[in-house]
Amino acid sequence: MIRCLFCLLLIGAFGCGSKENTSHSVYFAGEIVNPTSDYVVLFKDDIAIDSARLDENNRFEFHLDSIDEGLHNFEHAPEYQYVYLEDGDSLVARLNTTDFDESLVFAGTGEAINNFLVEMFLTNEEEAGLINSYYSLKPEAFSEKIDSLRQNKISMLNEITSQNTLSPKALALAQASIDYNYYVYKEMYPFYYKARMGMASIPELPANFYAYRDDLDLNNAQLTFFRPYFKYINYHLGNLTYMQCKENCDMQEHSMESYLHANMHKLKLIDSLITEKELRDVVFRYVAMDYLLRVQDNEENNKKFIETFHHLSGNNRHIGEIDNLYKAVMNIQPNKPLPHMSLQATDGSKVSLKDIAKGKKVVFYFWSARQRSHFDNIINRIRELSAQGSDYTFVGINFNTDEARWKALIESKGLDKSLQFRADNFEQLTDSLIVYPMNKVVIAKDSLIVNAFANLYTSAF
Repeated sequence: MIRCLFCLLLIGAFGCGSKENTSHSVYFAGEIVNPTSDYVVLFKDDIAIDSARLDENNRFEFHLDSIDEGLHNFEHAPEYQYVYLEDGDSLVARLNTTDFDESLVFAGTGEAINNFLVEMFLTNEEEAGLINSYYSLKPEAFSEKIDSLRQNKISMLNEITSQNTLSPKALALAQASIDYNYYVYKEMYPFYYKARMGMASIPELPANFYAYRDDLDLNNAQLTFFRPYFKYINYHLGNLTYMQCKENCDMQEHSMESYLHANMHKLKLIDSLITEKELRDVVFRYVAMDYLLRVQDNEENNKKFIETFHHLSGNNRHIGEIDNLYKAVMNIQPNKPLPHMSLQATDGSKVSLKDIAKGKKVVFYFWSARQRSHFDNIINRIRELSAQGSDYTFVGINFNTDEARWKALIESKGLDKSLQFRADNFEQLTDSLIVYPMNKVVIAKDSLIVNAFANLYTSAF
């Protein structure tokens, strides 16, 4: 009912709800309550195709002479969401940034598919806790629960299509928004069940447990940048890798060699299963980023991995990004000197990273005013560690915060100004120290790296 009322208000406000689908041009507009940016940027896949500035009433408009029909997304920094556009659409959106996804509603030509996508997104988020409780169920019971939830969504879609005419492409996307979320749960199930039950190996599954795989398209170009589909592809590849290695390879789990072996195996699976160029590139990229950032392997294994990556995906359009990350990871291996980098001290002077760590044991942590709750948590953790008598010096490096705001936060928290520094070049900071994930810290001793991938909450200091 609330969404219906919003639709009526939007149609009245923009006066476009009755426009008929008689041309190839597209009108997409909207109103943003409590804006967090001056612009809305429209993307097709991962490429920005247009931007619109908010007017004095916080409204934006896109007038597109032609489009590549299908899934797009619009960004109002730091948030973004999907919008499905077809020739002739005249669509209006309204949202409040305090509840970005929950408040988003569409009206006009194309409203049915877009509101359905939002509904599926929100419903899947709400069901996450419920699904998590199912992982201790036996395979048959788990499938029954998952299939029931999926059928509820299909009934919702059938109701939508009984009242609205969706194009074949829009209908396929709506179906995909239902299916792939539940297929991900099925791919995850044996591993979660194994962990939940404390089993040595995954459970035996019914013969039809993965029956849905028979009808899947692992080369659907239209879904390349659709999160449920992309997530499914990666979980599916991980599942296949584990199963094939378990059956055919003699590898000890949880060793560095096994992580390298599994990821090399995954690269070969991508090469054999995925032929659609754009999808192939982004899946290869995801696996490479995940391995280099999360596994934190040694130099020899990293080199073997990147050589295989180049062999199988040397024409990847993300190759420069992966190579830069690889070089950065190799440059911050244990016993390597801290990278050359200048930081700003609170008195305005410039200090090198190496000089800060010279002659002492240092833990560098990272924070930004844009993640205030993270900043509060990380400062509490630093105080806790310091109170325990740690012989490390904890040094904060701020990024993406203007100088005045940075100094005000230091003052308000009563932080030691001599141990707070600011990076005014976020790209340089990221390229040098790989500030990911946010709880990561860099441990150094006398300007040499001890561990560049430590965790503030789990590593020993």
